[in-house]
Amino acid sequence: MKRFQTVTVWLTVLLLFCPTIHAQKSVDQLFNDFSKEENVQHVGIGGFTMTIAGLFHDVMGVKGIEVLSFDECDNAVKERLNREIAALKDSRYETMISVNENKERTKILVKIEDELIRELIVVTSGDDPALVRIKGKIKPSDIEKIVNENSKKN
Repeated sequence: MKRFQTVTVWLTVLLLFCPTIHAQKSVDQLFNDFSKEENVQHVGIGGFTMTIAGLFHDVMGVKGIEVLSFDECDNAVKERLNREIAALKDSRYETMISVNENKERTKILVKIEDELIRELIVVTSGDDPALVRIKGKIKPSDIEKIVNENSKKN
């Protein structure tokens, strides 16, 4: 009887957490799902273009950039994106910055391997949502340098 009660408790706990686990989105799922939505502007700059750009300007190890803009989308798409951003959980990334202002939230997530930023994800929700993914081998010191230069200008 005691074994049955233990199993019942574990099943109850599992059932309570299943909707939460199922509702969570990964970064890849978020980009894949919303890049197919009607009126989403999807811009991708790949390796070849970044190599050419590197000839004229320091691209800091960036190998590719992907941007999803939702300016032309229906409000229903924007609202769904906002909900999915709120449910975004991806253990491969850590939050570098999280800012909440008024009704807008911006998060910068990073995937770090061998002390290099392999991916930097900017997720903005609210009235003007956007998704940005930057891939490459970026040194954290390069990011710090840009932040310092821009903070001096302001």
